[in-house]
Amino acid sequence: MNGWRAGISERRLGSIVDVRRSARSASLRQRLRALVGALDERQVPPESGRELIPLVVRLLSAPDQSTVWLTLAVLRAELPLEADVIAAAREIALDGPLDVLRRILLPSANPLHRGRELRTVTVMSGTVLVDVEHTSHTALATGIQRVARQTTSRWSRDHEITLVGWTQDHRAMRLLDESERAVALRGGDETTVHHVGGDGTIVVPWGATYILPELATEMRRTNRLLALARFSRSRTSVIGFDCVPLSSGETIGAEMGTAFANNLAAVRHMDRVAAISHAAAREYEGWREMLVGVGLPGPGIATIMLPVEAEKPTPHAVEMVRSTLTTDALPLILCVGSHEPRKNHLAVLQGAELAWRAGTRFSLVFVGGNSWGGEGFRERMSELQEAGRPVQSVSALSDDLLWAAYDVARCVVFPSLNEGYGLPVAEAIASGTPVITSSFGSMQEIGQAGGALLVDPRDDHAIAQAITTLVDDEQAHARLVTEARDVPGRTWDQYATEAWEYVVGG
Repeated sequence: MNGWRAGISERRLGSIVDVRRSARSASLRQRLRALVGALDERQVPPESGRELIPLVVRLLSAPDQSTVWLTLAVLRAELPLEADVIAAAREIALDGPLDVLRRILLPSANPLHRGRELRTVTVMSGTVLVDVEHTSHTALATGIQRVARQTTSRWSRDHEITLVGWTQDHRAMRLLDESERAVALRGGDETTVHHVGGDGTIVVPWGATYILPELATEMRRTNRLLALARFSRSRTSVIGFDCVPLSSGETIGAEMGTAFANNLAAVRHMDRVAAISHAAAREYEGWREMLVGVGLPGPGIATIMLPVEAEKPTPHAVEMVRSTLTTDALPLILCVGSHEPRKNHLAVLQGAELAWRAGTRFSLVFVGGNSWGGEGFRERMSELQEAGRPVQSVSALSDDLLWAAYDVARCVVFPSLNEGYGLPVAEAIASGTPVITSSFGSMQEIGQAGGALLVDPRDDHAIAQAITTLVDDEQAHARLVTEARDVPGRTWDQYATEAWEYVVGG
């Protein structure tokens, strides 16, 4: 190692760490004690740097890559990358640990490092960490966020768990504060969701259980999760929503494709994937088969089927829906979901126009926000509105209003091209409302139990014919209503219990 640092001995390095009245030195001593306590549970960590440095050098005299990962994570107060761990392990194997320790512990002139220098680091072992970084900072109630909140809130109720998020630069894991915990468990509004807690206390999992119930797409975060899954000696699991960016890449934005690839790079080192449907499990199993090319077995994969518990809307919500979403007492057809191409909303508009031209009378309401690739949908809907068709779109509804919309609707149409689960299909059936959905994948999986007309989503005329059937054929409509009401229920409590047993249990 070149430069003035190379000549600094263990004793001198310990003296530098012991500098009086230095917040940075106090932080370094705290981290060194945390590291010693994690590496040797029998050892009572000493207080001074002069005693700590030789002890750490001894503990790192013949380290494996996991020990190096822990050392870098604790002393740098951020989770390391896989390449950093491998490089440091090789350096220690050749020249011993002192050079690596010098580089980490000696003062840096880089102002970007100064925020990390004062962080407190907590090594967490034998506990369950649930990563809800995105869910704790958004008011969105997308399928992923709904699953994360419904599941995590029950785990928090029934078990000892620690909710974690990430620092603003997505380099380190941290404890959530009370405001963030509330948003993660119960949702929030614009006054709470933008709150970001401080980066002062960093969490390092070590022999713990780490669960990701949402989708991580930030590259810095997923790159560090890869190393965590590989080196932290922790049990690691994710809820597997779908592999749409692999199987339907043309329907998603380029940035999501890259982000999802990085996500899977981390997941390939994890222990288990709890897929939300049999269709999602088959997608993950197909991806796992490809890992033979990189010599990895991949995670275990099991289907933990999502539930749907229909909520009874309030009379006020039902009246609100009738007054704002229905048109001239026409039967209401509801379409729930964002306007990305995968949701196939252009086909819904085309099928609706074919049915209108054939004389079927109904109104059509879309519930869902704009998204990547939705320009064509918005343009076509405007054209139909200008032509006098009873079609509208609302970006979002409260839970009460959404359940009221399901209750009021004549039917729901959801001919998506690819879904990990297809929550609106299950929600419609749970509400006793017939649904038109796709004849394959998770949507068929849900709909074949009853209450659904299964169609080819790429056939506009099939969608139109299904709409006409459910609007004009009272007998067919009544039969599907009866089928929907007879579909056995499944609760979020059941789902949370089964998921916990799989990702945390044996």
